[in-house]
Amino acid sequence: MSVQTLLLDFSIDPARVGDESGQKTVFGQLETILKEYVPNLILAADIKIDGGSLKLLTGKKGTTVSVRLFDRGLVTVNIEYYKEDTEEPLINFKSARLLEGQLKKYITFIKSQAYAPIKRCLFSRYYPTSDERLLEYDIDEVLFDEQSPFQRVQIVHSKSLGNMLVLDDLQNISEADLIYTETLMQRGRENYEGKEIVILGGGDGALLYELLKEKPKFVWMLEIDETVMRACHAHLRAICGDVLAARKAHNYEIIVEDCMLTVNKFIKENKKVDYIFGDLTDIPISESACGELWEFMTTILHAAFQILRPSGKFMTHGNGATSRKSLELYEQELEKLKPPVAFTKSKAFVPSFLEDWIFYQISFKSTDNGDA
Repeated sequence: MSVQTLLLDFSIDPARVGDESGQKTVFGQLETILKEYVPNLILAADIKIDGGSLKLLTGKKGTTVSVRLFDRGLVTVNIEYYKEDTEEPLINFKSARLLEGQLKKYITFIKSQAYAPIKRCLFSRYYPTSDERLLEYDIDEVLFDEQSPFQRVQIVHSKSLGNMLVLDDLQNISEADLIYTETLMQRGRENYEGKEIVILGGGDGALLYELLKEKPKFVWMLEIDETVMRACHAHLRAICGDVLAARKAHNYEIIVEDCMLTVNKFIKENKKVDYIFGDLTDIPISESACGELWEFMTTILHAAFQILRPSGKFMTHGNGATSRKSLELYEQELEKLKPPVAFTKSKAFVPSFLEDWIFYQISFKSTDNGDA
C-alpha cells in the first residue's frame, strides 16, 4: 500500500496567467481535461496567493489535485491518491504522459514535463546518491527495522539487488555488492596471508568474511552497534556467512565497543598491525573540512597510523565519484598527516549505490617502504 503522487509541470506565456482572470481561464481548461482522468472531480478551494493562485480539487476515493498557477508562466499539477498493492493505479506514468500531451495540445503550453509516480509509504523506496540525486529502488519488503542506540537499522529486500542494509535511510550494502568489498580490500593486489588486520566498523560482516578467505594471521573487528550485526547475521548471510555468529575464533575477534577504545589500547601497548580498514562513515559532503564528522575522521586517521607497521596500509572507502569537492578536502587532510603519507585511489561502480565509488589505499611515504 502507498500514496501515489504524480507531478506535471508546464510553462506557459506569462501574459496568459498574469492576472486573476487569465489564471481562471487557464484553470478552467485544465479542469476540463483533468475530469477525464480523475472521476468525480470537484473544486474544493480557490486560494489567491502571492505570485499567482492555488486551486484544490477532490475526486474519487479521496483523490486530491492541486493546481498552482504562477503569474510568471509556470503551472504545476500534483495528483495524489491512496493505492492498495492489489489495486490498479488510477493514473500510471503512461496515462500521465497521455494527460500531459492532451493538456499541452488543448491549452498550448510552451514546455511540459510529466514524472513517474512517486510511491510514498511507511518504508522508503527512495535513497539519495552522494550528490543528493534521488533514486527509486524496487523495494518490496522490509525484513528488519529497529532503532539502535546509534542509528535506525533496516534490512529491506530489493527485487534486483537482494537484501540490503539501510542505516538512517542511507543504503549501505546489498547482496549484489561484492565489488564494493573486493575494491575496498584490493583483492588480487594485496597479500593478506599471515597478516594482522584491524577493521574499524564493518558491522555488516562482509569485509571480515572476505578477508578470512585470504588466510590472515588474525583480524580484530571493532564494531559499536550490536543491532547491525544481529540484523545482518539474520538477513545478509549471503555476504557475511557465519562470521557474526561467534564473537571470537582462532583467527578473528569481534569487539563490540567504540573502536577508539581498542585502538588506544593498542597504542599504549605499542601494538602494530599490517592493515587497518576504515569501514566507518563516508567522507562528509561539505564545502570545508570542519565539523564533528571531519574531526572524527581525522582523529581516526591519526590514531590508525600509530598502530600501523611501517610497511602497512590504511584502506578505506571515500564517497561518490561525483562528490569531487569532498574528496579533494579529504586528500588535503591526508597531505597534512605527520609522518607524511602517500595514497592511491580506486574506483568501482557499486550496484546498490547506482554510482561510481572512490576507495583509498594509504601508506607511509617512504623511499624504501620500510622506514616510516
